[in-house]
Amino acid sequence: MQRTPLYEQHKALGARMVPFGGWEMPVQYTGIIEEHHAVRQRAGLFDISHMGRFVVSGPDAEAFLQALTTADVAAIDVQQSQYGLLCYPHGGIVDDIFIYRLQPDQWLVVVNAGNRQKDWDWFQQHQSGFTVQIEDRSQDWAMLALQGPAAEALLAPAHETADVDLTRLPFHAITTFRLCGADGFISRTGYTGEDGFELFLPTAAVADCWQYLLRLDDAQTVLPCGLGARDSLRFEACLALYGHEIDETINPYEARLGWVVKLHKGDFIGRDALLRIKAEKPARHLVGFEMVGRGVPRSQYPIQQLSGETVGHVTTGMPTPTLGQPLGLGLVPRVLATVGSEFAVLIRQKPVRARVIKTPFYQPRYKK
Repeated sequence: MQRTPLYEQHKALGARMVPFGGWEMPVQYTGIIEEHHAVRQRAGLFDISHMGRFVVSGPDAEAFLQALTTADVAAIDVQQSQYGLLCYPHGGIVDDIFIYRLQPDQWLVVVNAGNRQKDWDWFQQHQSGFTVQIEDRSQDWAMLALQGPAAEALLAPAHETADVDLTRLPFHAITTFRLCGADGFISRTGYTGEDGFELFLPTAAVADCWQYLLRLDDAQTVLPCGLGARDSLRFEACLALYGHEIDETINPYEARLGWVVKLHKGDFIGRDALLRIKAEKPARHLVGFEMVGRGVPRSQYPIQQLSGETVGHVTTGMPTPTLGQPLGLGLVPRVLATVGSEFAVLIRQKPVRARVIKTPFYQPRYKK
């Protein structure tokens, strides 16, 4: 198990630590529900240093990323970012990533913790023919997320970068900044469905920054938050989690991520397969659903036709803290993918009726 630079901080705060993607991470501190509501109502602080951070630079950096990802990286301006996917030739998903343009020929790519080595190998495998340098900066930079409707008001006056006004930083933007005497980057991005920021900081400085951010609010309502709240928050906003809503067996159109696939930009790995899948229409779709009967859907529970035939599975399901009801995401045949369609979720060997509803369950509140 790997540990982030904040491991001792988490233990001191009484966090319950669990294995996640090869890392020992906090799943909760005071409790998942309390931490979830803190982010929805005010602000929560996450250690996300387990994520991978690659820097891609050089004359062919743009062309290299254009060839590997579904995103149109040529359309990303300096100090802007874009969500994207890495796909296999057959259209399945290697990983979902965030791509930040730091300089005209320098990019930061954030990848999932459990996929870091796989993604690194993927980048190395396809580097031939490009004049490009790829650096794994995951050990050099730590990563924090301050998320919630109060994040801007708390952080804007607290950082030390005179020429950066966080109140004017739009969603998806990234800029240099200084905090607690340490130089880093700050982006208006996140994985909670709330406004907020992600901070890239030198590993040696992150403990001081963590403590400082927890003390930003006199009312002491900036809570440290663990993976449990991170999962429930992203689930309510219907944000994909690798290994659940997306993986190598699921393509972007099945996962309702067709908007991330920029077919117009020209060739990239997986494009031919995705062109075909889009034209033929995928046989299954990711849907959101509510329970009509009593029960809580959980990941990998079978989904059945009301006649009893198993036709899909739940990708994520739980009682939703904000909405107060058990909801789920699942992959089902196209015929069951329209709002109002009904099927059964097999819960403890008992079929329980469910109904497809509109997604996202919780409308994200990003600052445009």
